[in-house]
Amino acid sequence: MNILVVGGGAREHTIAWKLRQSPRVDDLLVAPGNAGTARVARNLPQIKANDLEGIAQAAREHKIDLVVVGPEDPLTLGIVDRLAADGIAAFGSDKAASHLEGSKAFCKELCQRYGIPHARGASFTSPYDAQSYLKEFDHVPVVKASGLAAGKGAILCDTQEEALATIDRMMIEAAFGEAGRTVVIEERLSGREISVFAFSDGRTVVPMVPACDYKRVFDGGKGPNTGGMGSFSQPAWYDAALAETVRTTILEPAVRGMAAEGRPYRGVLYGGLMVTDDGPKVLEFNCRFGDPEAQVTLPRLKSDLAEVLQAVATDRLHEVDVQWSDDACVGVVMASGGYPGEYETGFPVVGLSNVEEDALVFHAGTRLDEEGGVVTSGGRVLTVAALGANLNEARGKAYRNIQQIHFSRCHYRRDIAAPAQGATGE
Repeated sequence: MNILVVGGGAREHTIAWKLRQSPRVDDLLVAPGNAGTARVARNLPQIKANDLEGIAQAAREHKIDLVVVGPEDPLTLGIVDRLAADGIAAFGSDKAASHLEGSKAFCKELCQRYGIPHARGASFTSPYDAQSYLKEFDHVPVVKASGLAAGKGAILCDTQEEALATIDRMMIEAAFGEAGRTVVIEERLSGREISVFAFSDGRTVVPMVPACDYKRVFDGGKGPNTGGMGSFSQPAWYDAALAETVRTTILEPAVRGMAAEGRPYRGVLYGGLMVTDDGPKVLEFNCRFGDPEAQVTLPRLKSDLAEVLQAVATDRLHEVDVQWSDDACVGVVMASGGYPGEYETGFPVVGLSNVEEDALVFHAGTRLDEEGGVVTSGGRVLTVAALGANLNEARGKAYRNIQQIHFSRCHYRRDIAAPAQGATGE
């Protein structure tokens, strides 16, 4: 079959890389893609991920059998609905279901209505009401922009004064644009944070392997939030009993709740959870593969990804046996100097041919120059990942290979999956 992957980041490179391994796949295209996807597929660089009409036209022209949508923006804009109007199958949640990620206020209401464990709190459209609530809030607060904010809309506040100032920035100064017109105030949960994923066709729910990601830009969890500086799969403490609890109390109730809301959920259900002393609780739901989590979970997938995605899109997930490797996987993001703030691009990326044969390099902010060389074009440039029999082995291989790659002003965290953080459970 012919498949079109929508997006241009490391998540989409990982998806395309995995799809290329399938004997079911004939033609594979990526819109817009990057320098990495160009090695496993045909890029359509003129078509941006949010160009719904352009994607639909490309799907028709190239006789695409399945469109796989990577980022959240086109999902919340309704790309799946637009393709369905042309009779084109798509993997991803439709506009109504994508509201689960597009509105943190709706996410909280869903958890409240269907008894899904979550952080205590409330949502507000009035800054006065939000500040009044906060003054009586007897917990250390987190203030979240309800809309999409590129993974940077949740502000962990240490004091009430900081939280009040955050509400001003979001709701009055519009620091997050429309995304911050509605805010969610929640208690700041403590425990172990983890990203869990499941395939869903609206009825059947098939959990994937989980991952832990690193949002802060610098070692030790310091500095501002980013889109993600690395991840690993999976921690030893996430055992079979905890996985079963997550499945039965969070993932399956969420899919049932969405169906009851008239928003049947098809695609990837991504739960950002905090495992507290009282059990796992939802921090947020997202409607797609994580990034950088996809770079460490999809390499562990033993089953045919094309078969799984097609089964989800055609409501046949119950017919597929999804299998995962016991290997560990660690991924480290190489970023442009200055990221997540201002940064320069256009620097040559050298050393890509020097990495070990079984190391994985997934491109994000890269493009090909006129001579066919790889140059930087974004904040997060590459994810260098590696599989291993355990986390220590995978971590060692990832960091060994990251040292083979260079570009001007590159920086990366050196503590991804570090044993000192309890990542290995050893």
